[in-house]
Amino acid sequence: MPTPERFFTDALQNINNRTILERWEDLNLPDGWLVAGCLFQTIWNLQASQEPDASIKDYDLFYYDPSDTSEAAEQKVQSHVDHVLGDLGTRIEVANQARVHLWYESYFGYPCQTLCSSADGIERFLIPATCVGIKPGEIYAPNGLDLVYKGVLTMNPLTPHRDLFQLKAQSYLARWPSLSIVMPDGMEAEVQQAANGR
Repeated sequence: MPTPERFFTDALQNINNRTILERWEDLNLPDGWLVAGCLFQTIWNLQASQEPDASIKDYDLFYYDPSDTSEAAEQKVQSHVDHVLGDLGTRIEVANQARVHLWYESYFGYPCQTLCSSADGIERFLIPATCVGIKPGEIYAPNGLDLVYKGVLTMNPLTPHRDLFQLKAQSYLARWPSLSIVMPDGMEAEVQQAANGR
């Protein structure tokens, strides 16, 4: 059973993850977490004997500030983060989880309830294995870490959006072929064939 200590050790082999946590206090994010792709994809890269940061498109930071849910306020936080981390030379994306419900449906096509914390946002990633966030000395993994290390992709009952899941799983399988789909009614084969370009 993978431990939080092992996860931290593995995730921080990615120098970008490590640098972000080293500068955490300077980011000054309320209820802030480094989340998702940059973490579990680092694990998958290590398992595939790739560089820790290979194929990682961006680094996502969640924070929660219900006092100002405007896009302008979020952009101000993004500008501050860009100033603190701009020398990394990679894309850093910031999202205020208090305003997700304002744009989610227009972007993804499904409604989203108002979230109460950054943890709420982490819990709603499309794939349970990817629901993980870290900050210095803390980890939030509501579904545990076993699915991450086993590379199991299945649908999150909190976000049961089959089409979005299929696109996401296809993207992951194309980059990490050792991953596996665990889904009912033949969807595993459907997604696997799409990822293989058949």
